[in-house]
Amino acid sequence: MSFPLVAVSVDLDGLSRYFALHGLTEHSPSHAVYDIALPRIRKFASECGLPLTLFAIAADLARAETVTGLRGMLALGHEIGNHSLDHLYDLTLRQRTEQLHQVDTANEQFRALLSVRPAGFRAPGYTVTDELLAVVRECGMAYDSSVFPCPPYYAAKAAALIGMTLRGKRSGSIMDSPRVLRAPTSPYRIGQPYWSRGTGLLELPIQVAGLLRVPFIGTTLSLLGATGARLLARSLIGQRFINLELHGVDFLEAQDVPAGLARVQPDLRVPWARKFDAFVAVLKLLRANGYGFVRLDEAARALS
Repeated sequence: MSFPLVAVSVDLDGLSRYFALHGLTEHSPSHAVYDIALPRIRKFASECGLPLTLFAIAADLARAETVTGLRGMLALGHEIGNHSLDHLYDLTLRQRTEQLHQVDTANEQFRALLSVRPAGFRAPGYTVTDELLAVVRECGMAYDSSVFPCPPYYAAKAAALIGMTLRGKRSGSIMDSPRVLRAPTSPYRIGQPYWSRGTGLLELPIQVAGLLRVPFIGTTLSLLGATGARLLARSLIGQRFINLELHGVDFLEAQDVPAGLARVQPDLRVPWARKFDAFVAVLKLLRANGYGFVRLDEAARALS
């Protein structure tokens, strides 16, 4: 396997997590991420010749349709990653025993229901600490892909949480330490503290682009459209490894979700066809510039 490489991952967070994120009091029983988005993800991967890493929440495996959908993706050669048992946004604030339960029990659920033991972990809300990453390593994971050293994202998240507080709403999300902004933007072995280089667990950071460290994720690409997404991707040409992270909701549009959620999440108001065009434009550009496409576990092995 030769560099340069691109890995594309998709976090399969259900809509209930977004209701909690935005402090919405209504609750959605919708399974749109698995019933609508996952078939689109499958078609997207097939048409683009793309191996994916899907970060799943183990509690969602209680639904038979979810298990069936993920088994289908595994049969096509895609990877399943550990996105924790319950996607607790405040996992880093929980006791070590709860952190261990959330990571290790999820691994056991994936083994029991999907016959696979995930190689990689992604923390809810990208938020990690030395303690949580020590648990991830103890659970035998080969890599973590949670660290997001992105000032624009950090500032936007802080502003959103402050705004919600002023409006009398409470988000399920929490802020990471600002020291995460000092973390390397390319793959590294974690040291102590986790935002420094060392000899520990392999970290594959969420991708940022350019001097301003613009988030190179599905939300950004969706809002930029094909032309803007292509320009942003061009700024990454020359990097040895690119880690593009998408979410299940990146494959949904307003008509697929409750109206209350679409009102507070602008990318859901972008038509799916426009999002698809933006994602394809990025992939075509990277492929034309000599990038090969791999799952995150394959990238981790190459980088090791």
